[in-house]
Amino acid sequence: MAPLTPRRAVVSLIAAGSLWLTASCATLTVNSYAARGSDFRHYRTYNWSPPDTRPTGDPRLDNNRFFDERVRSRVEKELERRGFTKTPPQQADVLVHYHANVSQEIDIRDLDSSRSYCADYDCRPFVYDKGTLFVDLVEPRTNRLIWRGWAEGSVDGVIDNQDWMESRIDEAVAKLLARLPGRL
Repeated sequence: MAPLTPRRAVVSLIAAGSLWLTASCATLTVNSYAARGSDFRHYRTYNWSPPDTRPTGDPRLDNNRFFDERVRSRVEKELERRGFTKTPPQQADVLVHYHANVSQEIDIRDLDSSRSYCADYDCRPFVYDKGTLFVDLVEPRTNRLIWRGWAEGSVDGVIDNQDWMESRIDEAVAKLLARLPGRL
């Protein structure tokens, strides 16, 4: 390995700072699907479908009741902001369901050998925990999925920090439900 010169030290600090900033302010990718022919203006009431018992892939979330409570309360708040009213399950126009998943991913985008810091240093793939949150709306009469929204991004450091996790959940749910057709 080459000796640490002032230039290399600065480049290393910038690279480390960028990595930290990327992990702490990781972008959130949001997508959605709406069933063809669904008229969302007719859906006014909601309730929750039975909870999903599948594991998330991370025991820190599977055993964290605060995670479940935060997701549910945020979804309810966003649905109510969009004109939905919570009713008993048998009277609901839509049933809401969510599922979360955490998996390890490898990011190789920064391995471009033309970058000077990768040419000078031993750049390696970046391994991170990727979290995905799915929110589904199902029409109870037909048991048909009418809408699905999902958000995915890095959850490195988020699961172990309650305030950060709540903030990330709030951001993900708000962005997801902003894509709900026929509402705000």
